[in-house]
Amino acid sequence: MPDPRFFEDLGPVSLSELADLTGAALADPSLGPTLIRLAAPLDRADEGAIGFFSDRRHQDALIATKASACFLRAEHVDLAPAGCAALVTSTPQATWARAAGRLHRPWQASPDEPMIHPSASLEEDVILSPGVVVGAHARIGRETRIGPNSVIGAGVALGRGCLIGANVTIGFALIGDRVRILAGAVIGEPGFGVAASQKGAIDIPQLGRVILQDGVTVGANSCIDRGAWDDTVVGENTKIDNLVQVAHNVRLGRSCVLAALSGISGSVTVGDGVQFGGRAGIADHVNIGDGARVAAAAGLMRDIPAGQSWGGFPAMPARQWMRQVAWLAKASRPQGGGAE
Repeated sequence: MPDPRFFEDLGPVSLSELADLTGAALADPSLGPTLIRLAAPLDRADEGAIGFFSDRRHQDALIATKASACFLRAEHVDLAPAGCAALVTSTPQATWARAAGRLHRPWQASPDEPMIHPSASLEEDVILSPGVVVGAHARIGRETRIGPNSVIGAGVALGRGCLIGANVTIGFALIGDRVRILAGAVIGEPGFGVAASQKGAIDIPQLGRVILQDGVTVGANSCIDRGAWDDTVVGENTKIDNLVQVAHNVRLGRSCVLAALSGISGSVTVGDGVQFGGRAGIADHVNIGDGARVAAAAGLMRDIPAGQSWGGFPAMPARQWMRQVAWLAKASRPQGGGAE
């Protein structure tokens, strides 16, 4: 279930209403009165949830799901398990996205709310600079300082002894003690989730959170996106430079270092003590082992075992990359004598 501190529950909704809203067709119209209370991935769904299936690589998740309903294509209807109502559509993911938007909505501030919401909780010695906004039910720990014009969204929890710079925006986030977030950083905005539909690309609701553990530093103008369903997590004492992008569902370990302009794509898992050089780019769903190192400007497309150093594009073990660079430099030199 999406965290109720950040998301408003708009359910339950009948399958008939969801079918009408999305244009999907119920394979068994008699199931129209079935009530749905949340949208969830098939492998996380339980009774009362609706998921989607669009890729046979995830067939096992569909067969094992406990979801009450699923959007899928006509050719996949027979794969739906007993007790899981099938809603037939040519664009299952986009259709599920529309249903998710009907079932869940981020809490929205009223335009007449005070800048510091009366339900917010501030411990002693909190310092708020001019222009700071603190949303409903937010919690700010002792001796935390927040710079001018920063926004702490509804439900956000900030630990003790934190330093938040100017013009920082934080939402959908739980943040530990002694965290530093420098000017202009944005924490908790939606991750980049897009689905194709007959009317063009549509945004997929991002229903997760951001977790920043104790001692994390986030540099100026860096962005950390909230998860699509799972959380985006930055481990204890990890240090992030300026202008770094951390996408949805990323899990960064403890004491990692990310130099400026690094970009970590969605659902990357990073172990403890990993180092990223400046402008390193990491493809989605990559796993990086403890203590690995990614050289500056590398383009990583596959997993790195623990303790290894990789560089180049596409990235490869550092020794192999250096040999290739040396061979290319040698092969490109002019050969032999001068012009006749």
